[in-house]
Amino acid sequence: MTTTLKRVIGHLLVTGSYALLTVLLTGCGGGSFDEPPPAAAPITTTAATTIGCAAAVEPQGSDTLAYGAAVRRALRIYDRPGGRAGERFGKLNLNGVPTVFGVVARRVEEDCEPSWYQVRLPRRPNHRLGWVRAADVTIGEVRTRILVDLSVRRVTLFRSGWRVLSTRAAVGSSSTPTPTGTFYVDQRLHSNDPGGPFGPSAVGIAAYSEVLTGWTQGGPIAIHGTNRPDLIGQAVSNGCVRVRNEVVRRIFAETLSGTPVVIQE
Repeated sequence: MTTTLKRVIGHLLVTGSYALLTVLLTGCGGGSFDEPPPAAAPITTTAATTIGCAAAVEPQGSDTLAYGAAVRRALRIYDRPGGRAGERFGKLNLNGVPTVFGVVARRVEEDCEPSWYQVRLPRRPNHRLGWVRAADVTIGEVRTRILVDLSVRRVTLFRSGWRVLSTRAAVGSSSTPTPTGTFYVDQRLHSNDPGGPFGPSAVGIAAYSEVLTGWTQGGPIAIHGTNRPDLIGQAVSNGCVRVRNEVVRRIFAETLSGTPVVIQE
């Protein structure tokens, strides 16, 4: 069964509301954010039409379509389907917003229903993977993708494979570089100080500074606004990616949690 979620403010799937929260993006300098009031997500369900399947693990996602997994209830991460249980994640993350994973693969059973999902984890060290039970998550389609090219200091946003935005950015300095690899958007936060160092909003990435390991929450990385637009295009940050405030507003509006983020040299 495939679940398609429409665009909502803040995350893949939420019902209810969240109070003011404070997040220290210490890999970037620190600041306060509040999550915008969430909206309920209409769900369209389409029944499987295939009769009979071979049990198998299937890769998920492409350049035009990806999947996010919103946690429905407290769950454990497994090293393989039916294997050893490990780390626990709650329905909400440390910042009080819904926990979302990026989906890499799924295990499908003979009834054609997925029983497990392999997901990217928003924890240190970077690039961690694990398995979650299908019953513990809600799967949503994501048609956006972000490419951060450090060599030319540019952020490009794609939707369904089409480029919709490309902009210059400030990136990590030589001593506090922006980590590279394939990540995903794990949370989206509004600033309660739009004129501050993070600008009006931040798109959190499930990536962490490789050098600021002792900082709060492990030195998380984000794409955010700035009160120093004169530094755009330079390698000056503590690892985060800074764009102009008018640009981050658009990225925030266009990008769902679960969106793949590729950061390359």
